[in-house]
Formats: sequence, C-alpha cells, structure tokens
Amino acid sequence: MITYEYPFNERVRTYLRLEQLFDRVFSLIEDTEVIEHHFALTTMFEIMDVGARADLKSDVMKDLERQKQTLIGYRGNPAIEPDALEQLIERMQLCFDGLNAIAGRAGQALTEIDWLMAVRSRAAIPGGTCEFDLPAYFAWKHLPATRRQQDLRNWIHTLRPLAASIRLLLNLLRQSGTPQKVSVVGGQYQQSLQQGRTSQLVRVALDREAELIPEISGNRLVLSIRLLRLGEDARLHASGQDATLEITLCA
Repeated sequence: MITYEYPFNERVRTYLRLEQLFDRVFSLIEDTEVIEHHFALTTMFEIMDVGARADLKSDVMKDLERQKQTLIGYRGNPAIEPDALEQLIERMQLCFDGLNAIAGRAGQALTEIDWLMAVRSRAAIPGGTCEFDLPAYFAWKHLPATRRQQDLRNWIHTLRPLAASIRLLLNLLRQSGTPQKVSVVGGQYQQSLQQGRTSQLVRVALDREAELIPEISGNRLVLSIRLLRLGEDARLHASGQDATLEITLCA
C-alpha cells in the first residue's frame, strides 16, 4: 500500500514539510559521501527557511500544551494503560521544555555562524558553491567523513527539539483516525465531512500495484478524490476505473 497525506490547514501542511526535511537531513548525515553531506547542508537551510516563520515555535508549543492537557484528562480512565499514558505526557513535556529553551526562532543560532551563512547564500545560486566561490567550503568537503558528520550533527542539534516535537504531534494526529475502506466508482470519490469534528489531515492508502495516483482536495465540509494514471506520454490522465481506497480522517 502507498499512503498519501493531505493537510486541511496551513499549520499541519508546515509540519508535514518539516517532517520530510528532517527525515531527509538525518538520513543524509549518516552517509559518508561528500555529495550526501552537501545535500544535508542544503536541506538544513531549507529547514531554516521554513522555521524562520515567527509563529512556528509558538504554534508547536501551543499544540504540545493542548495535547498534554487532553492526555491529562485521561488519567484514571480504566481503558487507558496508566504507565504508557504517563510516559507520553512526560515525553510531551520534554519536547515542550526543549523548544522553550531555544532562544528566538528555530534555527536562529545557526544564523550567527558566518561560515555557514556564506555557504547558505551561495547555495541558493545554481552552481554557486564551486571552489572558486567558496574555497573554505571546498576545503571542508575534503575533511574526513567523521569530521564532516560531527560538524553536521553539531549544527542540526539546535533543531532537534523542533524535529522531535513535530514528529510526536504528527504521530498523535495520525493515530487519532480510524481507517475505513471505500469504493471509488469511475475514478471519482466524494465524501461529506462530519459536522462538529474538524479534520486536520486525511490519509489515503491504495494498492501500489494499481498504479493509480490520488488527486486529493478538500475543506472542512467535503473531501474529494480523483484517481489519475501516468500515461506513456509522461502526463497524468484521469482514470475511469473502479478502485478500493482506505481513508483515514485524523482530527
């Protein structure tokens, strides 16, 4: 199965983008090749661009606090395993404290490293990190892989509280929904959303062997899915075939 996710608001859209970037940068850092470390740096710059939004850290902390208060309300519920609940509340508090300890916006500490900012400004230019533009960066790329990895880990360390917080919030959001199988007739599906329950994310899973691509759109009232197929002309075309999807609405 391939799972596609579609956010219903800008906040969750930002969280999903950051999650993807953090997953990529952590994976690239563990590699030892110079080219992977170059892309680890450019990915870190992308995270800084997204994290530069003034209200991002505040939004994440508000979400953590709101989720923590919801979980606290489950204390004493016989259907909830108490140790697991307390561990989750503690984890949420650690994420909150980690973010709270960061001065300024996410990634602001990195903007004070002149060498790093010089690379960032040139990386935005196609081919701008050649040795004649950035000889210091060229020399860094010739350092031992372990040294480059340590530098990258030191730089990304200031962003780890944000990464942990977003991963926790998204995991809780994904677990809030119940999957349901639906039939798509003629490649089109539409579903009215339940009033009084604001969904923040929809997850659409379909069989990879069907080679279908869902085009998802929606708002607080309705969810629409149109199935597409990649043609031999390398273009997407509407698919009129019937299919079965698994849809999870997460609130």
